[in-house]
Amino acid sequence: MSASPLRRQVTPTESRHDAWLAAGMLVAGILSTALGSASGIYGGEHPDLWWGFVYAAVLTLPLAVRRRYPSTVLVIVSGAYFVGVSLLIPEVYVGNVAIFIAMYTVGAWVADRRRAAIARMLVIVGMLVWLLVSMFQSAASDEGLSQEGPFSPFAAFAMLQFLINIAFFGGAYLFGERAYASAMQYDALMERTAELERERELTAAQAVALDRVRIARELHDVVAHHVSAMGVQAGAARTVLDRNPDAARTALTGIETAARSALTELRQLLETLRTPDADAPGASTLRLSALPELVEHARANGLPTTLSVVGDPVEASELVQVNLYRIAQEALTNARRHGGRGATADLRVRYGDGEIELEVTNTGRAPISGRAGLGLVGMRERAVASGGTLEARPRDRGGFLVRAVVPVRQAVSA
Repeated sequence: MSASPLRRQVTPTESRHDAWLAAGMLVAGILSTALGSASGIYGGEHPDLWWGFVYAAVLTLPLAVRRRYPSTVLVIVSGAYFVGVSLLIPEVYVGNVAIFIAMYTVGAWVADRRRAAIARMLVIVGMLVWLLVSMFQSAASDEGLSQEGPFSPFAAFAMLQFLINIAFFGGAYLFGERAYASAMQYDALMERTAELERERELTAAQAVALDRVRIARELHDVVAHHVSAMGVQAGAARTVLDRNPDAARTALTGIETAARSALTELRQLLETLRTPDADAPGASTLRLSALPELVEHARANGLPTTLSVVGDPVEASELVQVNLYRIAQEALTNARRHGGRGATADLRVRYGDGEIELEVTNTGRAPISGRAGLGLVGMRERAVASGGTLEARPRDRGGFLVRAVVPVRQAVSA
């Protein structure tokens, strides 16, 4: 018989346990045979004692590989048991235990459930047929229990034998089935546990990646805005340094102010990152109400900018207000950087039915590079993080358009 497909690989520890089981069963089989022979079981009619020892070895030693070759072991043990009982080997206990273990192992370890069921049913049917034949032979002989009466001693003994065998083989069958089902549930649980562990590691990695993106976005918005302004003012100071010291002094003062503002915002950002709870000290206080100051800053740094508000202002969530402020800040920074000499900008905020639309347009030339920079990427991420959308494209008549539409309250993870 070919090896049966197993539900999993047998471990070395399990193989050692089976070897010790087979050794213990062999010792028990030898003792049981010797004691049965000395007690005169079967009326002293049995083969020589050494045949009993051979029977005990054939019956028990295959159990050492019962998990590796369960079907083969069941056939060998069942055949040895049938031959031993037929030859009146004086051993009646260890054989029963061995055949129970072999049948249980087939049910618990064979992955092909149809094959496992067929192997066990063939053994059960064979044993019951053999028992039935033995009963008829006993009934045909004049010796043994009396068969007289409506429920004779012989009939009672036959019924008892059938009930014991049904309970014996049925128990071995059901215990094997239950062991296999429990093993499958355990394997499924282990697989699910491993899957959850992988998901936990993936979630942790994603959280780290999102934090890195958020930090990069905040640093870009803070640094790019202020450094761009300082660059413009430094260029103006260099141009008028010789002929207009007062104007150069004013530009340098603006550079100093921008540098202090950048340091303040960076400090607030770092304090927020170092504080685990949401109410971090120095957390961002950027609001849509601060847009006039942002427009004044753009004007002071060489970009004439207008601000218009359409509709009645509503109190949006903190996330929405911070992200819209940063989008407007980045859009004005890009307009100042790429619009060229004489560029102007227009900032509009429209409050609609449950949503806010922020639009920044500027005149002048569009960005030279066709590839989206980090600023545009950050603006899109902020719009998505607020549950909205962002449109950013060159205008047909020159300049650039940035339009963000976000809901007032809704916010989703970026």
